Amino acid sequence: MCDESTAADNARHIAGVNRRDFAAAAAAVGAMALLPVPANAAAVKGRDVSIRTPDGIADAYFVAPMRGRHPAVLVWPDIMGLRPAFRQMADRLAQSGFAVLTVNQFYRATKAPFLKPGQSFDQPEVRAMIMPWREPLTPAAITVDAKHFATFLDAQPEVDSRRGMGSTGYCMGGPFVLRTAAALPGRVKAGGSFHGAALVTEAADSPHKLVPQLQGRYLVAIAENDDARAPTDKDALRAAFAAAKVPAEVEVYAGAMHGWCPPDSRVYNPPQAERAWDRLLQTFSEL
Repeated sequence: MCDESTAADNARHIAGVNRRDFAAAAAAVGAMALLPVPANAAAVKGRDVSIRTPDGIADAYFVAPMRGRHPAVLVWPDIMGLRPAFRQMADRLAQSGFAVLTVNQFYRATKAPFLKPGQSFDQPEVRAMIMPWREPLTPAAITVDAKHFATFLDAQPEVDSRRGMGSTGYCMGGPFVLRTAAALPGRVKAGGSFHGAALVTEAADSPHKLVPQLQGRYLVAIAENDDARAPTDKDALRAAFAAAKVPAEVEVYAGAMHGWCPPDSRVYNPPQAERAWDRLLQTFSEL
């Protein structure tokens, strides 16, 4: 949920891990460059890009297979933004045959990366720095950004715009996936939310209330501690997808804490991260 309660939850989880398991987890995070390579991985090439929007110039990372044209994927990072871990995740997705744009959602306030080595959202000073940057990210702003990012993607020679576009989001990026898909229902045909924050709210434009506007197939992977604090959210999401007849897989990942997917996370859970990754590829298989 990207808040102080989540940070405290994760700190308690880390403190409760025994020394041997903590060392193994730390080693896994340190070895994030060794993320599994897909079978028959495509050779890929990435580049830093700039995208003009009504609010400024967004910095982003674009990567795609070196040959051919491929389905586009728009990636919304977690609250710690575009950084090496998300570049590696983008590379890995491109190796599986996608043209991937990972954006700095905070471009209105700062360029990425903005964290120093060792900094994490569970540190009060980091939260104090980042939280004001979230304020301009209203639903309307995300909708405008998503349209501009999709336009950029469709203009790239590596993108096959005749095929559906996918989107993924982590933490605060989770609801951005649903907003992207609702803003571009004729274009976005699949999406994946991982430990997404505030997917179900009382607001009239709550992300889960946008489901009737979506097309395609969706994956919502929920952290165990997020589910413990909001146990009815998964039911509301399942009901929304079922009522709209939009295929979706909504699941709580046992033992996985909020933030378990990025390989630089302090609560990175390799087995459950790999399981989530496999389900994402299945979700994107019809793009």
